[in-house]
Amino acid sequence: MKKEIKKIAIVRLSALGDIINSAVVLQFIKQFYPNTQVDWITEEMFAPLLTHAKYLDNIHTVNLKKLKKEKSLHNLRVALKKLHSLEEYDLIIDMQGLIKSAIVARVIGKNTHGFDKNSTRESLASLLYKTTSAISYETGVVTRNTFLVGDALGFAITDEMIRNKEAIFKVTRNYEFAKEKKNVVFVIGASWESKIYPKEKVVEVCDALGVACHIIWGNEKEKADATWICNNTQHATLAPKMSLAELISFISSADLIIGNDTGPTHLAWAQNISSITLFGPTNERMIYQTSKNIALNSPSSVNILKIDKNDFSIGQIPSETIIQHAKELLNNGL
Repeated sequence: MKKEIKKIAIVRLSALGDIINSAVVLQFIKQFYPNTQVDWITEEMFAPLLTHAKYLDNIHTVNLKKLKKEKSLHNLRVALKKLHSLEEYDLIIDMQGLIKSAIVARVIGKNTHGFDKNSTRESLASLLYKTTSAISYETGVVTRNTFLVGDALGFAITDEMIRNKEAIFKVTRNYEFAKEKKNVVFVIGASWESKIYPKEKVVEVCDALGVACHIIWGNEKEKADATWICNNTQHATLAPKMSLAELISFISSADLIIGNDTGPTHLAWAQNISSITLFGPTNERMIYQTSKNIALNSPSSVNILKIDKNDFSIGQIPSETIIQHAKELLNNGL
């Protein structure tokens, strides 16, 4: 029997890829609770992404990173007061499972739900929840997210539902390059240097595929690497600087995304676009694999409870392996 719930708050503060992988739950909540208001609490810098999420009613922001940097008790009190003044929710679901996100959830209200003490890296967070769900931390992040929300709301989100999901974010424009026969988008950046596939091998992939390859970038260092790639293969084009809304549309217009374990690559799965995600210090737990969304792991043995940011094994993924899978995915899209 479904619970009587009129207002839900989801707490997922960061980061870009994690928010993308969490936002899939919105469409399922609305399927089972079509008249329920669903709000999201996030770090201020990620709010522009969520403005394009379907089935989301309101976005509320915090700026914990700024508060941590300022070390101001006054500003902390102001931020907590702002959270406490939010409307009353029937249920507050902390999808992040950290102490900081659990505190945010608890400040908002008492009816909190999150992972139990054995299901998250920061077990103390569970003390701040009224109810909890148990699922192994080693389970894939999308499965964890959907299980947590379904368990909290009294329904099951099945693998079939996830595989048949609709695109998570709204597309606001069409890109001219999509008129070409085949288009591959490369995501060459990442939050850690060790998560970045070597640019020399990106060139090898572009040369071997022989289709239109678009190199996206998010900062000046990435732009310099993207320019180098474009200067070393006739098949690559430097993508324009893009807002988050433009990035969603750009990714959604491509035939295939190849990239590191980072937000823009995760957007491919979110938008039902074929993708190859490359893993070195992290692993396939970070994505939901399908017949057209695949993970390629380095030979490294990854301990997800103690990630080694100095593991540069991603460079050991053969470019030939990427090329083979890319050709298969592109041909299947004919």
